[in-house]
Amino acid sequence: MTGQVLTLDLIDDAAAIAEYDRWHRPGNVPAGVLAAIRAAGIVAMEIYRTGNRLVMVMRTTPDFDPAAKSRADAADPAVIAWEARMGQFQRALPHAPDGSRWTPMARIFALSEHP
Repeated sequence: MTGQVLTLDLIDDAAAIAEYDRWHRPGNVPAGVLAAIRAAGIVAMEIYRTGNRLVMVMRTTPDFDPAAKSRADAADPAVIAWEARMGQFQRALPHAPDGSRWTPMARIFALSEHP
């Protein structure tokens, strides 16, 4: 299994942040969105928040292909609707690649690599 860590910001508005949190509670994410995540080879996903900063931790199968997931998402009405809804709350980091909201993070430390 491999993994990815991504980050983005939410708009800095307490009511919007509360609404974003509400959409991510169990039972509120559309079943089609969850199915698309799993079908892409994402076996575990968690999102953490501090203030308006989000960090997503994903565990994926070895053959996970982010580009293939993006193409599949662009053709999936459930994902398109979800992304439009979440896009009203999300703000890309200033250094995010063009057109991206979630930005990959680089690992700079691993305890397991130190004696």
